[in-house]
Amino acid sequence: MAAGDLRKRWGMIMGLRGLLMLLGGLYAVIFPGSALTLAVTVGAIMLVVDGALGLWALTFGGAKTGNFWFDVVRNALAIIVGVLVLLSPVLSTLLTVWFFVYLVALQAIIVGVMEIVVAIRERALYTHIWPVLLSGALYVLFGVVLLFAPLTGAIFFTVFAGVLMIFFSFGLFTIGWRLWKGTSLLK
Repeated sequence: MAAGDLRKRWGMIMGLRGLLMLLGGLYAVIFPGSALTLAVTVGAIMLVVDGALGLWALTFGGAKTGNFWFDVVRNALAIIVGVLVLLSPVLSTLLTVWFFVYLVALQAIIVGVMEIVVAIRERALYTHIWPVLLSGALYVLFGVVLLFAPLTGAIFFTVFAGVLMIFFSFGLFTIGWRLWKGTSLLK
């Protein structure tokens, strides 16, 4: 296969990836609730497949890690969790979303408080302390808002991820076009 044909093939692959990312991003922006459910469902399917393949590899594939029982338990738990999520995707989506949003909220509160404490403790090192204090206060406020409105926060994160996917899709389109045309990617 000639180098030019290979570049064109990769250009088409990048263009297809960009198109899929653009469609996924638009779907997440327009239908964030169903995009969350779809993401959790796909994650559950991946858990079941990963657990099944892991057990198959332990049984028939010769996978020897030295942690046989750990690997058996890990793969069995992956299958069990995946099946439980697939049995009730809406409830699982709510639980998953709440868990991750609360995790982000607690992280934001901790980081905000740490910024404020460090800024006050080491205020002699700062020319202006107020931007650091404001940043810490905004982190804490953001975390508190997420604690009281986790579903709204999840919708926000989904829409934000969709917007990022849309922007990244244009980057993939650019890479694909440059590969297709045979121009350098470094220009």
